[in-house]
Amino acid sequence: MKKTDWENMERNREKMDRNLEKIESAKRQYEMIRMSDTQIMAMKNRIREAKEEKRNMSRKPVIRNIAAAAAAVAVFVALPNTSPDIAYAMSRIPVLGSLVKVVTFRDYQYESERNNADIQIPEIVADDEKLSAGAEPESGTPDGQVQDKLKKTTEEINAEIKEITGKIVGEFEDNLQYKEGYQDILVKSEVINTTDDYFTLKLICYQGAGSGTQWNYFYTIDLTTGERLAWKDLFVDGADYITPISENIKEQMREQMKADDMVYYWVDDEIEELNFKEITDETSFYLNENNEIVVAFDEYEVAPGYMGCVEFVIPNEVTAEIRK
Repeated sequence: MKKTDWENMERNREKMDRNLEKIESAKRQYEMIRMSDTQIMAMKNRIREAKEEKRNMSRKPVIRNIAAAAAAVAVFVALPNTSPDIAYAMSRIPVLGSLVKVVTFRDYQYESERNNADIQIPEIVADDEKLSAGAEPESGTPDGQVQDKLKKTTEEINAEIKEITGKIVGEFEDNLQYKEGYQDILVKSEVINTTDDYFTLKLICYQGAGSGTQWNYFYTIDLTTGERLAWKDLFVDGADYITPISENIKEQMREQMKADDMVYYWVDDEIEELNFKEITDETSFYLNENNEIVVAFDEYEVAPGYMGCVEFVIPNEVTAEIRK
């Protein structure tokens, strides 16, 4: 082989390698290319505002004002997403828990050439048979207080779910007037975990109109108290749980990106404002079958949209010294 032929082969190989690198980089930055830094920051601010609205909703004893739920949903359904694949983790209902069960409150179906809706609205109800096993405690006694709180908690969660899904149905029906438009709506639920101590319901929402986005709500009930589980309920008083959990999430992000070029999170990014800093008391979470904390983020919270909704399992040893 002539020297010139060999040199040409080497140049072609180097060119091919560079092209492959560009392709992989383009895939990884696909979402970033479609959105400017300003747009991404504005979207992240809207997400934070929506979560603030959601937190205010959860504080109401029984929600009767649709405005808060409407604001939260209106923000999320407007977010762009170019991912072609949306993964749904669904379960059929009713599903039994230790002291509560999930039934279908409303099943809304619509199908046409341009518009499709599959909305199954869940409702959590206290299992009266299990609650009243033996002699039912009177209201005011320790066991009776738990029952009263449990029923109140399920009423509050159900009111929130009905407002959220009611707004989604309303928007879908309003958009039917646009004859040239397309839309796909899906609302399902999944029982994440059910033990003697905890029950978690995941509400999965998806809305597509050319592109689409998915967002989730998590409702965890502490069955020993009858109340909705909050971050502070998992740890001893005064413990700093935000720092170790946040640092572990960052470590997992870096490890995943190092192992897979297609994985990308906003951590150590050149745009400092994008970077994930730490969780807050409003960050979604639940407990898995191993009693590990699972931190859940919606699209665009900690990564570009093509990453979808992402979750991080926090090993028990990370919080062993501060868990109750």
